[in-house]
Parts: sequence; C-alpha cells; structure tokens
Amino acid sequence: MRFSNRHAGLALLAALLLLFPLLGPSSFAYDIAIRIAINAVVVIGLNLLFGYAGQISLGHAAFFGFGAYASAILTTHFDWPPLAALAAGAIATGVLAFVIAWPILRLAGHHLAMATLSLGLIAAIVFNNETRWTGGSDGMVVPALSVLGTSLSGEPAWYALTAALLLLATWAASNLVDSPAGRALQAIRGSEVAARTVGIEAGRFKTRVFVLSAVMASVMGSLMAHYVGFLTPAAAGLTRSVEFVMMVVLGGTASVFGSIVGAAIITLLPQVLHAFESFETLLLGLILTAAMIFMRAGIVPTLKGLFARRSP
Repeated sequence: MRFSNRHAGLALLAALLLLFPLLGPSSFAYDIAIRIAINAVVVIGLNLLFGYAGQISLGHAAFFGFGAYASAILTTHFDWPPLAALAAGAIATGVLAFVIAWPILRLAGHHLAMATLSLGLIAAIVFNNETRWTGGSDGMVVPALSVLGTSLSGEPAWYALTAALLLLATWAASNLVDSPAGRALQAIRGSEVAARTVGIEAGRFKTRVFVLSAVMASVMGSLMAHYVGFLTPAAAGLTRSVEFVMMVVLGGTASVFGSIVGAAIITLLPQVLHAFESFETLLLGLILTAAMIFMRAGIVPTLKGLFARRSP
C-alpha cells in the first residue's frame, strides 16, 4: 500500500507540473510557481531533518543564504561560471554542515533550537557586515544563470528547471523515507535511546540528513539568487527560517508531499491576501492559527487520516 500511494503521489505531482504550462499562465503566475518549487525543495530537505529525524532547525535559511551568496560572490567578483559557483557553494555548505553537525546535533529540545537559531543570526550578521563582498543591506546584483554560454531566461525555462528539480527531490526523498535509512531516522525521532539500543548509529544518521538538507537548501538558494537577479541578507534572515519551519508544520511533519503543500500555501497566501491591504497580516495569522488548531498533524497527514477512516 505504501508503495502504490507513493507512486500515485508522484504521478499526481508530475501531472500537475505538466498541466500548469498548458493553462497559459501569466508571467506573475509563473513567478509564483517557480518560487513555490524552490521553497518546496528546501522544505522537503528540512522535513527530512525535522519531521523524520526529529531535529528542529530554526536557522535553515543560513544554508539557503550560503548557497545564494556563494553563487553571487563567485560569479560577480571572480567571474566563475554560474554552475561552477553553484556546485562550489553546495560543497562548501555541505562541509560546513558536516563540521557543525557534531556539536549541534548532540543537543536536543530547546537547546538544539537555540543553537540553530544562533547559526542563522550569525549568518545574517556576516552577510550584512561584509559589504565589500555582499553589498550589505543594499544588496548585490547577481548574474543570470548560464549553461555553456547560454543564459537561462524567461519564466517558462525557469519553471521547467525548478519543476524538474522538485519532482526529482520528491522522488529521492520518498525513496529515502521508505529505505532502511529512512526507517532508522524515524526510529531516532521516536526514541534516540531505543534506536541506539537496537544498534542504530544515531549520530551518523543525524549528521548525514543534516548535511543533505543543508546542501538542498544551498542549491535552491543559488538558483533563487540567479532567478531573481538581486540578493539581500533577508534571504538568510530569521523571517525566512521561520517561513521554512511554518511550511513544514502546516503541510505536515514527516510528510514529503506535505512539504510541497505547505510551501505552496505559505508562498501563495500573501499574494492572495494582498487585496486586503492592512488586514493582510492579520488574516494570514488567523488562517494559519485555524489550520494548526483543526489540523494539528498538518494538512496532508490530517486529510490522509480522514480519508483512511472513511474508506471501507
């Protein structure tokens, strides 16, 4: 049953991604779809860490910002090819995540939350203060993404790239969750002591998923920087980290497809509520609060449980 449900979800996602361009969307609709796809890939990685391994991260935007600024700095100041800069940023982020994983992941509960929060705050301070390289709070221009001298331009091309990456990330994460490594992560979330008792090397698994989620955030941060063409420290700020966590919790922790739903809602809602002007923030807060009250497990797990109870 798990096998068929997973593949049915992937087929539905692929169908929706293929159907969207056929609807003749505007440039604005394309832009929102691209941002949803970028956020969703980041949140899938964060959900592997938070939802499946039980390790909360309140500074995940730091890795998103590392990737973004690596691409921006290497392409702007050193004339690196964008793909090489993206790869270098992902590798550097992975190494950084590996180095800090050992001391950070030894913590738990609010101590872990505070440590990851501090990481995000430090990153934001560095990006704001290193004006020579980052432009500080004024931001910096980022060159267009190019492959073999050909620039990737236009919303349809960017949509095709980000949609393909989203489908790939969803497939890979779903396979990981159903693998022995995924079951080990879920055992660690349930009880790390019990997991260690049955021979699971909790530290090794937590480090690997931490590095994986950081690299995924770095890659999408680089793509976002090239897509928008301009970068400010807000990309790695606390607000951004909180948004990623909200996407995980709203869509459903320990749910790959919940990550996509949460990313879509949090990205889309401010645009939908923009017409209410001064009431936008209030309405957004009320909607999210209501969702958490009536769907405590998240939207996708709640709906899945509801359908399961009604099925014969």
